[in-house]
Amino acid sequence: MNTHPIRQIIEACDKAISAKDFDSLMTYYAEDAALVIKPGMIAHGKESIRKAFIAIAEHFQGQLVVEQGEMQVIEGGGTALVIMETVLRYPDDQGKTRETTRRATYVFRQESDNCWRCTVDNSYGTSLLQGDAD
Repeated sequence: MNTHPIRQIIEACDKAISAKDFDSLMTYYAEDAALVIKPGMIAHGKESIRKAFIAIAEHFQGQLVVEQGEMQVIEGGGTALVIMETVLRYPDDQGKTRETTRRATYVFRQESDNCWRCTVDNSYGTSLLQGDAD
């Protein structure tokens, strides 16, 4: 089975988030990207996205671990839609590890240097429509 290069990019992003390596993480985002921080709150542009990831890491006391589950990549017209399971592990209020699986949606664009970069990062996926996304 031929693996789409975006799968490796997402794996690298997940490792960078878990390691709090935000400089490496930002290399995978387009300058004009958008990140859904939580329902109703979106960061625009790489600098805002970087700050959001730092705040997210601080919120989870630096213990957020992100991994990917099932993934589908649908490519067309120099863009790709990624539909996947994003698995989040983090400490809860009692210090126990909690695990949440989201059905995320991401959009990537193939840039002029032939690299794929994320333009829309929505780890909540279609849960945004419900208004009570976890």
